[in-house]
Amino acid sequence: MKKRGILNAELARAIAALGHKDVFLIGDAGMPIPSGVPVIDLALCGGVPSFEQVMNAILDETVVEYYYLAEEIVEKNQHLLSFFRESMPGIESEMMPHTEFKKCTRDVKFAIRTGEFTPYANIILRAGVAFPA
Repeated sequence: MKKRGILNAELARAIAALGHKDVFLIGDAGMPIPSGVPVIDLALCGGVPSFEQVMNAILDETVVEYYYLAEEIVEKNQHLLSFFRESMPGIESEMMPHTEFKKCTRDVKFAIRTGEFTPYANIILRAGVAFPA
């Protein structure tokens, strides 16, 4: 039995299969996922697991080189925006209107659904490499 890190077998497999430049989504409980995108549904009930819990677990095991957010997060979820900036210092990011963000989810390799119930708690992460480029 695995004793640390991500224990969810489906999520561990998806992370291990990421290649450089692959993108994936971590979303709140209400984020629409486009048809055809594999979903790893971790949501148990409202707030469980929280977005931050899932994000921390992902960041412990994944190299992230870039991320994308909906610009509405600035007005609607300042707490989570601060969390992103503190969790990924020095990592470049891009903001776009939420409607455009949702279009970008069509291109993700997989989506992770959390139990988060706060607005605009969604991020697209781009995988980096664990060795010097």
